[in-house]
Amino acid sequence: MNASSTPFPPLVIPRSEHSISRAAISPNALKVLYRLKDAGYQGFLVGGAVRDLLLGITPKDFDVATNALPEEVRRLFRNCRLIGRRFRLAHVHFGHEIIEVATFRAAAAPEREDAEDVESDSVNEGGVADRAAEPDIPEFTAPSDSEHRAFDERGRILRDNIYGTIEEDVWRRDFAANGLYYNIDDFSIWDFVDGVSDVRAHRLKLIGDPETRYREDPVRMLRAVRFAAKLDFSIAPETEAPISKLAFLLDGVPPARLFDETLKLFLSGFGEKSYRLLKQYGLFEHLFPLSAAAFALPPYAYAEDMVVRGLVNTDERIAADKPVTPTFLFAVLLWSAVLRELNERQAGPAPDLALLMQACDTVLRAQQSRVSIPRRFAIPMRELLMLQPRFNRRSGVKSLSLLQHPRFRAAYDFLLLRAQVGVADPELAKWWTDIQLMPQEERVALVQARPADVVAEGEGGAAPGRRRRRRRRGGAART
Repeated sequence: MNASSTPFPPLVIPRSEHSISRAAISPNALKVLYRLKDAGYQGFLVGGAVRDLLLGITPKDFDVATNALPEEVRRLFRNCRLIGRRFRLAHVHFGHEIIEVATFRAAAAPEREDAEDVESDSVNEGGVADRAAEPDIPEFTAPSDSEHRAFDERGRILRDNIYGTIEEDVWRRDFAANGLYYNIDDFSIWDFVDGVSDVRAHRLKLIGDPETRYREDPVRMLRAVRFAAKLDFSIAPETEAPISKLAFLLDGVPPARLFDETLKLFLSGFGEKSYRLLKQYGLFEHLFPLSAAAFALPPYAYAEDMVVRGLVNTDERIAADKPVTPTFLFAVLLWSAVLRELNERQAGPAPDLALLMQACDTVLRAQQSRVSIPRRFAIPMRELLMLQPRFNRRSGVKSLSLLQHPRFRAAYDFLLLRAQVGVADPELAKWWTDIQLMPQEERVALVQARPADVVAEGEGGAAPGRRRRRRRRGGAART
């Protein structure tokens, strides 16, 4: 299979031979498909939605492909906006649901998810890319010939607005399992690339030459990992073979785009499996190089266990429909790098809060060049890490103020995680667990009766702490 092949008819699987029912398709997606059909255009449900419906999974998004141009789609739908700087797309809004409509493109243009031009600030507090956050493009201007398609020196597609036919469109999609088209005209499935067989075999196989496709868009390597983890699919040998060799290509992907992909990998309910596959193929070190380097050093090796446990806990929370946040995720992923930076800065008593803050800021600045972290997640993450030393203070009424801190719950969960891997005192974690259940009067009595605390030994090689002497107010002594 390659993009230059002469177009050939698809395998058409009639409604009687597949399991997809219109009852399982979003009513809003059906509205879009039927309006395109009634206006004389082709309309197909495409990609992951078709794959998931065949697997009996409810799709997260329902995407549509058509031969209508973006401005023609906008004329059909008053609730439509055109978005995208690299790839022109139409978003049809139905309240909180957005149906994405893409015009058939000529071969080699990345698939829809690859084409998302998501900036870091277009991710909502739940950690999910927000399609509605894309800036509207008020007027369509046809690109000049030189603007249609552009590649960088490594073969990565920078821009592609060449429109084509459905026979050409299939070749710009990534995996055969994602290259299926559900035709609203007769409810059949059109399969150009033997994708139905791959879905039934639970197999991921790239369309076209794998090395060429990865060079066109290195994020496809992350998508291979994500789909393998999410769907429990195997990766075909020829699709798997180039990944480790080409992992370095991720270094050239915009950090804001990798932020979006990182959330999909780790905050969709299969983060622990995604992490193990990223490590297996040598991809993790290109996303979080400082953390990967720290994991290889004995004083910080336990932090990788923290990552695995943290991701298992996150997966369990998602399965239980509990909220998760990128703030905690990045705290777990970057903790080893922060500790290493801290311990290189100090040789004295631990913890030094000023140096801890500097270490956090240094690691965050370095991380932005790989996977960018928006301020609304970076600042709370730093606060969460800065609260860790405060858990060692359990004497005096002032210590109870920690319970009122807006980041207490996340910081407390992080303390529990540290205790699970043996670098925080389990008795300390139990004390903070118990005190949350006490009436206020009992809390006050407990901390007032407790002798002054001594700062515990720091993690990852920091020197043992010592009691700090309280400074008297009033400056110099009176004469």
